Amino acid sequence: MNNAMVLSEPVIRFGSFVLIFGLLAVIELTHPRLERPEMLAALKTRRWLTNIGVLVLSSVCLRIVFPAAAVGTALWAESQGLGIFNQFGIPMWMTGLATVIALDFAVWLEHLLSHKIPILWRIHRMHHADPGFDVTTALRFHPLEIVLSMVWKAAVVVVLGAPAWSVLVFEVLLNGASMFSHANINLPAKIDRFVRLLVVTPDMHRVHHSTDRRETDSNYGFNLAIWDRLFATYTDRPAKGHRNMDIGLDAYRGIGPARLGWSLLLPFRRR
Repeated sequence: MNNAMVLSEPVIRFGSFVLIFGLLAVIELTHPRLERPEMLAALKTRRWLTNIGVLVLSSVCLRIVFPAAAVGTALWAESQGLGIFNQFGIPMWMTGLATVIALDFAVWLEHLLSHKIPILWRIHRMHHADPGFDVTTALRFHPLEIVLSMVWKAAVVVVLGAPAWSVLVFEVLLNGASMFSHANINLPAKIDRFVRLLVVTPDMHRVHHSTDRRETDSNYGFNLAIWDRLFATYTDRPAKGHRNMDIGLDAYRGIGPARLGWSLLLPFRRR
């Protein structure tokens, strides 16, 4: 059972990624939320190749450091009887729900801290340096950030004693929600208002990619939308409106952020 889950975990995650990414990419092409300025249109192919390249490198690094990822950590914690859930006879559905909510908060907190702690921001700023905002932006996280994020999630999984199946469910949900919240898709305003009561929508998260520091320091969620409202970091819309807002980082313009080598070296560059 344990070996089967470890072996099936990358297959399930990759299969769900391809399905969700493909669906959102098609919707972006047919029903885009914002038409790209001419410069961004010219950079689109280069951006996509770079962002997908970052994903590939991050995935390879993660598998080298964490061959079984968070699911393997959960199985190990269970075998050792570690964690809160392994000490009590809690119903399966309850531990599953608690795992998803707790891990989602942990990811939200990690994201918040990556903006507040200078050394973490040096790494995370590669994500914000993307001059565009579409489904591939969700793939643009530096390999160092991906590894550090997995260390953090693994620690939370051990403390909770989270069931392996619920960790896998969370990872699939998080990946899908991250791609959805970064997608350049035209979600009608009425639907957006309803959906963002529960999960983060593209219009909600786009605010976080504004060049306005006050807006960047808000809307940290990728999946559940409750944390930003609960901790007063929620911004409803950008001051300039979605069509006029500036995306990216003012310090990094031009072709650089669309290049793979430039992007990977950004954490080590002086501003």
